[in-house]
Amino acid sequence: LRLLPQQRYLQAERAEVSALERKRNILCCLITRILKVEKQLHIDDLVFRVTDACQKGELGPGLQFLSFCCHSVDVLSCVLRLLNQGYVRRQEGRPHVLEY
Repeated sequence: LRLLPQQRYLQAERAEVSALERKRNILCCLITRILKVEKQLHIDDLVFRVTDACQKGELGPGLQFLSFCCHSVDVLSCVLRLLNQGYVRRQEGRPHVLEY
């Protein structure tokens, strides 16, 4: 009988997945918070505002979190997720403008 060492890579994968889920949740919160205030916004402006808030570590007035690196691809992925869930929609006739 031979004992196998614990598989630590499984624990590392779980931690990475958890970190990615937290990042996605923060980005989705930022997107909805910004669109709630603005009501409608060009997608380029939204991406800029979200990435800027991530770098500064600001979730909104009085709320802060640890700053982290996010790329436009991360933000666009979350925008697509919110579009599919129905939280955000494209403006009719102008698909590059998003509405809350």
